[in-house]
Amino acid sequence: MPVSWFLLSLALGRSPVVLSLERLVGPQDTARCSPGLSCHLWDGDLLCLPGSIVSAPGPVLVPTHLQTELVLRCHQETDCGLCVRVAVHLAVHGHWEEPKDEEQFGRAADAGLEEARNASLQAQVVLSFNSYTTARCVLLEVKVPAALVQPGQSVGSVVFDCFEAALGAEVQIWSYTQPNYQKELNFTQQLPALPWLNVSADGDDVHLVLDVSKEQHFGLSLYWNQVENPTKPWWHRNLTGPQTITLNHKDLVPCLCIQVWPLEPDSVRTSICPFRKDPRAHRNLWRAARLQLLPPRGWRLDAPCSLPAEATLCWQALGGGPCQPLVPPLSRENVTVNKPLEFPLLKGHPNLCVQVSSWEKMQLQECLWSDSLGPLKDDMLLVETRGPQDNRSLCALEPSGCTPLLSRASTRAARLGEHLLQDLESGQCLQLWDDDLGALWACPMNKYTHQRWALVWLACLLFAAVLFLLLLLKKDHVKGWLRLLKEDVHAGAAARSRSALLLYSADDEGFERLVGALASALCQLPLRVAVDLWSRRELSAHGPLAWFHAQRRQTLQEGGVVVLLFSPGAVALCHEWLQDRASVPGAQSPHDAFAASLNCVLPDFLQGRAPGRYVGAYFDSLLRPDAVPALFRAVPVLSLPSQLPDFLRALQGPGIPRLGRLADWAEQVSRALQPVLDSCQRLPATPETGREVGLEAGDRT
Repeated sequence: MPVSWFLLSLALGRSPVVLSLERLVGPQDTARCSPGLSCHLWDGDLLCLPGSIVSAPGPVLVPTHLQTELVLRCHQETDCGLCVRVAVHLAVHGHWEEPKDEEQFGRAADAGLEEARNASLQAQVVLSFNSYTTARCVLLEVKVPAALVQPGQSVGSVVFDCFEAALGAEVQIWSYTQPNYQKELNFTQQLPALPWLNVSADGDDVHLVLDVSKEQHFGLSLYWNQVENPTKPWWHRNLTGPQTITLNHKDLVPCLCIQVWPLEPDSVRTSICPFRKDPRAHRNLWRAARLQLLPPRGWRLDAPCSLPAEATLCWQALGGGPCQPLVPPLSRENVTVNKPLEFPLLKGHPNLCVQVSSWEKMQLQECLWSDSLGPLKDDMLLVETRGPQDNRSLCALEPSGCTPLLSRASTRAARLGEHLLQDLESGQCLQLWDDDLGALWACPMNKYTHQRWALVWLACLLFAAVLFLLLLLKKDHVKGWLRLLKEDVHAGAAARSRSALLLYSADDEGFERLVGALASALCQLPLRVAVDLWSRRELSAHGPLAWFHAQRRQTLQEGGVVVLLFSPGAVALCHEWLQDRASVPGAQSPHDAFAASLNCVLPDFLQGRAPGRYVGAYFDSLLRPDAVPALFRAVPVLSLPSQLPDFLRALQGPGIPRLGRLADWAEQVSRALQPVLDSCQRLPATPETGREVGLEAGDRT
């Protein structure tokens, strides 16, 4: 019964724990024998009629043992079906009987017996196969030469390819001979069943859909199938019935595999790795790869999966520009992930970096040793190439290439070629690498830089003089520019005098990190920010209510604004206060200033004193706009980060800067918030017949 190659590869495909099946191409049945035997498969099936058992006239061939093996019969490359190969082991049964009246027959009987003993044995072996979808009978004709005929001894086997079957089916196999000299052999086998699995994509999510019966208990594991290292589990659950597992596309890597098995003793585990050719998985793999420093000069590439990559050293000049690969003289090296590697260097240098490339495209670059050896140096790298008969050439590595020393090129190395040769001969250069092919030298350039400071100062004075003349010629434009500068200074001074008090409900650690990120980003602007996260000692000493009263009084006296950050916890506390019209009980945490502040904040809104003194805000992905109580709509309630420009404009107050600067500030705050917002998103979940099972951090092993 043909099924899709995808499902067969899931049930019986290649895996560290699942046997890989042999593939047979073509629809024809075949038979083959052990060495020394000859066999023939009759065309077409026949009617299965074992018949009665008869006595053997002498030595005969009979089946003694049945053996099966699962294979795949493929009509096309991806159109394969499960097939059962059957091996029938044969032996000689019975023996030759001596004539009763030896004198009566004489030499004629002796000759006939001798002729029969020297003849080969022949048998017709029947194989019968039954499953709930298939019933077949085939006939195999087998011949055994006289030399192998030994009564009671095995003579070999005949193998039949093959009976097609369905996954999960129970099959029965019988074998006997025609005529039938003994009771037929029988064999029953349960073929492995498959929990049907489908992988589908929905936007940024990937769904693993398992269609099994409601009573079926099975295990599901997601793991990284690493070639160089042992299999690394990532997520595991025991589940029941049909399931849908949701993964974020950022979690996909090429070696992410899925393993499913029934929760039964000695059950067969089925595996599939469906993301090996997924472009998103390959991009995620390179994003997850990290180069790690291993002092003194070693390094390691950490990645979830194997990477077809090469690594080489490169030289990063102090002035910037691309890192120059040192190939040649140093050769590229194949990368083995999660394994320490080391280049054959004599000395380390902060300008030496590692490049990791894949398919001639540079993917990663790190100057790994700069942390331990200090910042980049203004050194010139000299590449020495050695040839036959002690021939030696020197060139200096520059962004334009390797410049020969003493050349007429208009580059820095060419102008200082003679000086660099003198430094090399006097031992002022550091040798980084040396072998029969060449060497690498790092020569310091600081002294040549100091000699040119006089020219630099002269150029600066000349530039200042030219600029002064231009200002005199364009004095009207200069006045306009100075007026704009004065406006910016006044706006900045007004903004610096503006203070903001952030109030929030400490729902969880993730939301506290988000509030901390917002407060830190606002501090980078001309604002003074107060938040209880930065006043833990004062809160513990005086209590949240006293701390809030002091901060609110100071903020409003200075013309500042109180920012209410709404979250699900904050909305719940506000609804409780509004329904009971009573003081909210003291906060459980000694550091929770939000609950303590409601007794003062809500009366301001109820009595109409809030406009101009309060601003509301909430985060787009954490709260719906309609969740904020209507009472607080008396002041602007803005969503973050989508309405950041309006939020910053409300914080600035009267001294509003130009639109261009406000947009730059909004972009700066948005960049600071986005990574923390991403980490606050919900992890992948598993709907289980109406409920969800999340991939929680504790489930990852």
